[in-house]
Amino acid sequence: MSWEDDLDRLVAERGSALVAYAYLLTGDMSAAEDLVQDGLVRTYTRRRPDDVTWVEAYVRRVILNTYLDAYRARRRFAAVTHLIATPEATDDELTAAGDRADVARALTVLSPRERACVVLRFFDDLTLPEIGRRLGVSPGAVKRYLSDARHKLEPLLGPQPGLSTEDVPTIARGAGR
Repeated sequence: MSWEDDLDRLVAERGSALVAYAYLLTGDMSAAEDLVQDGLVRTYTRRRPDDVTWVEAYVRRVILNTYLDAYRARRRFAAVTHLIATPEATDDELTAAGDRADVARALTVLSPRERACVVLRFFDDLTLPEIGRRLGVSPGAVKRYLSDARHKLEPLLGPQPGLSTEDVPTIARGAGR
């Protein structure tokens, strides 16, 4: 099977899941689709993998890194924009999120690291050490990002007991014995 067939199969079988994952990071469907496309291009220009399961995990990692890289670039550009352009009026995202009070809007108030930690913890169901390895930070830093996210999300969504920063096992011990 050629790499083109592998790519077609990945997009057919897991494309919507990849777009949903990217949407959780960006909060915008067209940006999510672009992010997935960038992730697929970066993955398939570097590798010729055989296992679609492995490729999906790799593409998710590329999507996350691309999202964080783009944020950093926008932040660097914003620091010098005043030198070349007049500032534009922007909508207050916190007010829009509070008005709509839904998770997709509420996620927009988080920093990229906080948002990535929330998505990796509650969408990918990763443990704190796994999140730390993915983002290249300590588990303590992950706890801090999740705690900060909780404090930002609670005024918009109400109390969120599920946003605990403690690691909870996802498989009950002794189950099936």
